[in-house]
Amino acid sequence: MLVVLSGGGTAGHINPALAVAEVLQERGCDVRFAGCPTGVEARLAPQAGLPFVPFEAAGFNRRHPLSLAGALAKIQKSTQAAKRWFAEERPDVVVGFGGYVSIPVARAAEACGVPVVVHEQNSVMGMANKYLARRARAVCVTYAQSAADVGVQDRVRVTGNPVRASVLAATREEGRTLLGVPEDALMLLVFGGSLGARQINEGVAACKEDLLAVPGLHVVHITGPRELENAQQALALTPEEQKRWHVMGYQDRMGETLAAADAVVSRSGATSLAEISARAIPALLVPFPHATEDHQTKNAQAYVDAGCAYLLPDDRVATPEFRRLVLSLVQEPDVRARMAQAARGQKTADAARILADVVMEAAGRGPHALQ
Repeated sequence: MLVVLSGGGTAGHINPALAVAEVLQERGCDVRFAGCPTGVEARLAPQAGLPFVPFEAAGFNRRHPLSLAGALAKIQKSTQAAKRWFAEERPDVVVGFGGYVSIPVARAAEACGVPVVVHEQNSVMGMANKYLARRARAVCVTYAQSAADVGVQDRVRVTGNPVRASVLAATREEGRTLLGVPEDALMLLVFGGSLGARQINEGVAACKEDLLAVPGLHVVHITGPRELENAQQALALTPEEQKRWHVMGYQDRMGETLAAADAVVSRSGATSLAEISARAIPALLVPFPHATEDHQTKNAQAYVDAGCAYLLPDDRVATPEFRRLVLSLVQEPDVRARMAQAARGQKTADAARILADVVMEAAGRGPHALQ
């Protein structure tokens, strides 16, 4: 069975695809990745061992309508190229994870009679997925409320957001060894996504004295590469404090890092939230306020409503409420236990397997083939 995955633009579109690829390959499927030659997928897919096929695609600027013509021309050209490729390779199913490149790939699949499955990672469906969902064989969503964006409800499946096996398999011992944190210490992880979050960095720095007063607490603080120097200056850690406050600009081994954590302060992008959920880590979520349609707040709200985390708007990080919630996470074991139990109930760790089931069913290979 040949499966083509497509998506691009951000790692948030790519990581769930790679997680599903791992499950499909374990089941004996041949998996290829179709993406933009200049996107992060051109690096991440080959790194994961997936054959990568490039197709040009671009978005357009709503303020400059003339840019639409160029975007449509690229989509049309790539649709024709994908049709030729499909005629040779004859895939059984195409799965779109969002991003403009998934449009020509899925359109070509439809023209060739290949079933299409769409997966939406965020609580608000992106433009490409909204377009493709109209005719997809199945529309998979992370959050039930995303289904409101899909016209035909009987094709919607709530699967959760897939997380890569490396994140799930990492152990606490591996993480503690990597970070230099004692096994018996309490560890608070602070990060703001791949680029960091100045507001979170400044808010946590303002809590430094209170946090270091918690016996045995270690803080692992990933500032983002651009914010490292600012954060270091704001913290002004002494050599003794540096033994318990570990500052770094970037961490590419997030599986082990998350496995080591007892609590986390984070943004609520789709991938970050899925990984926090899959590891069942008690959290304080501070959504990025400028995300499209405020989708990070909507992502976080669903998780908070389930009892898995605290939520605080970005513009309240400088208030005493931020300090109170951070200290609650590290000082109240009952709060952490309750959040962790609720997070395990989300079953995010099963999302890749569930989505793989839907993909195989759409291709007519699963126990309940979709018609």
